[in-house]
Amino acid sequence: MLDMLDVRPGHRVLEIGTGTGWNAGLLAHRLGPGLVSTIEVDPVLAAQAAGCLERVGLDADVIQGDGACGHAAGRPYDRVVATCSVRAVPPAWIAQTRPGGVVLVPWESLWFCYGLLRLTVDGYGGASGFFSPHSAFMLMRGQRVDLRIYRDVVRESHVPVESVTRLSPWAVAGDDWAAQFSVGLQLPDVWRTWHHDPDVEGVASRLWLATNDATSWAAVDWDGADSDRFTVWEYGPRRLWGMVEAAYEWWRGAGRPGPERFGLSVAPDGTHVPWLDTPDHPVPVLSRSAPSRTCAPDNEVHHGTGTL
Repeated sequence: MLDMLDVRPGHRVLEIGTGTGWNAGLLAHRLGPGLVSTIEVDPVLAAQAAGCLERVGLDADVIQGDGACGHAAGRPYDRVVATCSVRAVPPAWIAQTRPGGVVLVPWESLWFCYGLLRLTVDGYGGASGFFSPHSAFMLMRGQRVDLRIYRDVVRESHVPVESVTRLSPWAVAGDDWAAQFSVGLQLPDVWRTWHHDPDVEGVASRLWLATNDATSWAAVDWDGADSDRFTVWEYGPRRLWGMVEAAYEWWRGAGRPGPERFGLSVAPDGTHVPWLDTPDHPVPVLSRSAPSRTCAPDNEVHHGTGTL
């Protein structure tokens, strides 16, 4: 990640997610004093990291606050790097980066946590860049969705529609990470989880799908015998498995591209547009994603280890 960040002498860097302070320490060692700010939402971690950096004589400004809002006081930055994954790039990170600067962030869809996005900021309030097939980080706290299939989604009163599919659930939620990455880009508000049958050791026999507003769900069952015929149950206003089938067929028709062929453009209004190979070839987005939230007034706490 630090190699992809491509920091140069004199660059001002903002890191989102201080953690132990290790990454901020590497950046401060590389760039020198007064050029690195790092923000951590957890007050205990922020204080510990500040102490560690101070003890080894590295100058980084450690801030305790909401990383999604960046750190406006230190802008403009030449580089912004996150050590937590996001499902949508917070607008503040782009707004606080100078034109031509880089925002490097681990990516996660509701479907699959995988990928690293390197955006170059333009002069009009937007940014664009390619994904790389690396990284899997803990999701930023403000973007987490706490949903459970049986607690929040499926109800006894639901009467699902039954059908049959020949698309294996393992094709879209198994070992093919490229397929999963593509499905996640096309279905940004659909999540999935496996149900493991206790009677079949080590085998997941049902794939659950649901929207993050809990209004639609689907289940794909394997009977343990037939490898090319699966029962589908769907409920709600959207037929989720049909959408997954369409997303998978689009990916196959495009030549089964890996994450490195995909990119993302973020418009000044925060709209995210994924694309394949070039921005003029948008990926078909088959569902909706939640809008980015706005930042509250500044409530940061500085730990005084830096000079910014």
